[in-house]
Amino acid sequence: MKLSLSVRIAEGFLSKEEAIMSLPDLCDLAVEAGYEAICMRASQVGVHSSTEQIREARRVIDARKLRVGMVTGDFAIVYNNDRGPDCLRNITPYLDLAETLGAPLLRVCIRKEEDFAFAQKAADEAADRGLKLAHQCHAESLFETVDQIVESLKRIDRPNFGLIYEAANLEECRQEYGAETIRRLAPWIFNVYLQNQVPKPGGAITLNTWSHGPISFDIIQIPETGGIDFAEVFRGLREVGYDGTFTVHQSAPSDGKTTPIEAATRSAGFLKNL
Repeated sequence: MKLSLSVRIAEGFLSKEEAIMSLPDLCDLAVEAGYEAICMRASQVGVHSSTEQIREARRVIDARKLRVGMVTGDFAIVYNNDRGPDCLRNITPYLDLAETLGAPLLRVCIRKEEDFAFAQKAADEAADRGLKLAHQCHAESLFETVDQIVESLKRIDRPNFGLIYEAANLEECRQEYGAETIRRLAPWIFNVYLQNQVPKPGGAITLNTWSHGPISFDIIQIPETGGIDFAEVFRGLREVGYDGTFTVHQSAPSDGKTTPIEAATRSAGFLKNL
């Protein structure tokens, strides 16, 4: 099992730009908790960072014998806002970032019809450099529903453009996320995001979806029961022979009782048992 820890563990759920720990501390946490890789986001290093900052980040990561599984290069992609697809119109600095960090995969964003042609062009440029692009299952994008996802990926029609499968976002958009869905999406799954939640009227978090309007939920830690059926997710992924990266994509615990290292360690143990 290739287990990766998203640097989101050093971010608050709604505060995705300010890191609460340094990259060396975060990498030490990942090693201690049993991860092989980190999933880089712009709160630590992005296309806004200097060449020297990016090289120093690579040095820090290599010194701990970690790798970078995927890069999300700017905050607009993280927030999935109207500026998110801009990366497709000038993908070169994002590819440079990924190459410097040794990452094989970049997360991108598609929200409008006109983004598809740019996605194809960006994928072609990435392919020339041996890199892959992927879009997350994500609310308020053209990757909300399973049918949309399949249609979009068929339209892009590039072998190096795939999907970050994410059960929680599919659930938010009232989509089935289990084995049947995984079978449909299997040809394109390049990464798996894992986070846990409980849909709940009046929940602590409310996000909008284009397909079903606002959805409210509570964030819970990955090993907690009552949320995402991870046993079903892993069953589906085993059935299709998925052997790629599993990324713990939880934000920093907000209960005031659990530290990031405790949360990351418990999540790693739980997932390895699956």
